[in-house]
Amino acid sequence: MRVVVAEDLFLLRDGLVRMLEAYDFEVVAAVESGPELSKALAELEPEVAVVDVRLPPSFSDEGLQCALAARRARPGLPVLVLSQHVEQLYARELLADGSGGIGYLLKDRVFDADQFIDAVRRVAAGGTAMDPQVISQLLDRRAQDRPLARLTPRELEVMELMAEGRSNAAIASQLFVTERAVAKHTSNIFGKLGLPPSDDNNRRVLAVLAYLDRG
Repeated sequence: MRVVVAEDLFLLRDGLVRMLEAYDFEVVAAVESGPELSKALAELEPEVAVVDVRLPPSFSDEGLQCALAARRARPGLPVLVLSQHVEQLYARELLADGSGGIGYLLKDRVFDADQFIDAVRRVAAGGTAMDPQVISQLLDRRAQDRPLARLTPRELEVMELMAEGRSNAAIASQLFVTERAVAKHTSNIFGKLGLPPSDDNNRRVLAVLAYLDRG
């Protein structure tokens, strides 16, 4: 699988490259700035991009903006964003187009290689990989003035786990309930949010997140 990595810190960038290559990814470019990232995404057409939010020259949201521009040019381009902090504006902007293959991880909460590689693969396959802290802040921000407030505590738990990209089986295991119970909670969630049910877990997650993001 072809990957572009964008990270301005050499040691972290080199570590990401070595880790990805150890798991049989082909790193076609490892860049340190926004202009380099834009060029790599346009010319190399990777299957997934792993991008730090803040890159030179601006050190603001250069990495994210380059990734968003690439997704506009190539809809559905899988992008896994790495950040030091939960920045709701960036998360909402990434989620706004409602298409697949998106992730937002906090650097200091990636605890092992398997966790990171699983997130890259999930995003590359068109799914989601959202850090629970990101999801919690998005939910907290909207809970009081949206139909989300009608969800039960258990339904909120299920939706947060869905947003992390977990399957029904994984959610059932996490919550110590049956898959049938998870399916029922999922159906209730989408009914309360006015969103049509779907057999595609990733699309359902994206629909929920897009709904939460609407201003």
